[in-house]
Amino acid sequence: MATVWLNKGRRPRIEEGHPWIYANEIAKTEGEPEPGGLVQVKDHRGLLLGTGYWNPASQITVRIVAYGELERMDEAFFRARFTRALAHRDRFVGAGVSCRVVYGEADFLPGLIVDRFGTVLVVQVLTLGMETAKEAWLPALIETLKPTGVYERSDVGVRTLEGLEERTGALYGECPRHLEIEENGLKVQVDIVGGQKTGYFFDQRENRASIAPIVRGWGSRSGIELEERDGALVPVNAKGNVVTFPYWDGATVLECFAHTGSFTLHACKYGAKKVTCLDISEHALETARINVELNGFTDRVEFVAADAFEYLRQQVKGREERAARAGGAKVDTSKPLTTEGRTWDVIILDPPAFTKSKRAVEAACRGYKEINLQAMKLLNEGGYLVTASCSFHVRPDLFLETIQDAAKDAGKIIRRVEWNGAGKDHPQLAGVEEGHYLKFAIFEVRSRKEL
Repeated sequence: MATVWLNKGRRPRIEEGHPWIYANEIAKTEGEPEPGGLVQVKDHRGLLLGTGYWNPASQITVRIVAYGELERMDEAFFRARFTRALAHRDRFVGAGVSCRVVYGEADFLPGLIVDRFGTVLVVQVLTLGMETAKEAWLPALIETLKPTGVYERSDVGVRTLEGLEERTGALYGECPRHLEIEENGLKVQVDIVGGQKTGYFFDQRENRASIAPIVRGWGSRSGIELEERDGALVPVNAKGNVVTFPYWDGATVLECFAHTGSFTLHACKYGAKKVTCLDISEHALETARINVELNGFTDRVEFVAADAFEYLRQQVKGREERAARAGGAKVDTSKPLTTEGRTWDVIILDPPAFTKSKRAVEAACRGYKEINLQAMKLLNEGGYLVTASCSFHVRPDLFLETIQDAAKDAGKIIRRVEWNGAGKDHPQLAGVEEGHYLKFAIFEVRSRKEL
């Protein structure tokens, strides 16, 4: 087996648990390493640090798969790794639950992603090493997880950095395009062919469930209180009439960047009065509509196809116009209002990544600030902002700083009540910052002048 020797002055990232070796960290190679094949990795003293696979076409030239000697990545190797990964999900997520069952580096299988949708697996192969080893990991995956089908969604740009073409298609068995899964007691239809990434984002599972407390408890704002009548507590309005609407205590909710409508579904489940489900993609909204219908929430959800930035700006503009008219400002009242100027009790922002490189971090932060600023202006007093970032290069402290800047400019005081990352099926390997990409927060938002 060929050997890679590392520079003396490098940062000891491998010893700290990071499995990547960059080209500029390599001092020399011994033997003839094959692209996609295994190499031993030694430090400048000759101490064996581990075994990884080699790709001279990538800036990440070696990815460690074992912290010792490893002769080959054969079926037995992959069966052992898959068994370990499955045991983690069984323990923390539940046996047989639809989830991410293999998470690349965090499961010591860099470059391989496997999501389970019922009995069908969807895989992403991101590196040359895993592409080369497909004839070993595919049968091991089938044997360990026993799926009825395996579908590949390797249509991601990162493959070009590895010298690979993008590819999709069935690898094994029957792979229906649309699959129905369950998450937190809700039915969700997934499009494994046309959906984003593998078809669904499992990383927000626990975060979606965390909105339950903020969706309830709004009835008193409408003057509705519980009273005992005929031995039972019933909701009664300010006029003393019994309220028959079952969701009288629910919030009005806006979900932006809805994709499959996952937060919309959870808001409805937890008792939301009305939900506005917004996405720029008609395909995404069609999937969201199906999911809403599957769960019987159609009467409480409206769908809006629009750019989230522009939609929020227009609502803020409409609200400002109304405030100007109400305040006696000299305006031409013969002209109709630009927009409704709507407000909500809860606004959810779960956008796609705004940057995939360090160079664009500043622009990404401007985007995060803008959208959170506008959302805060549209929240009813004491409402809740649910906001997330999956841009790895926008680090947690920078994201929080950006939200705080938005609150300052909006004249708001915010109180953080929730702060999370990805779910338990996306374990985070210590020492690998790249795995700590997701930031999720819930803030209570109040006007500074009201406090």
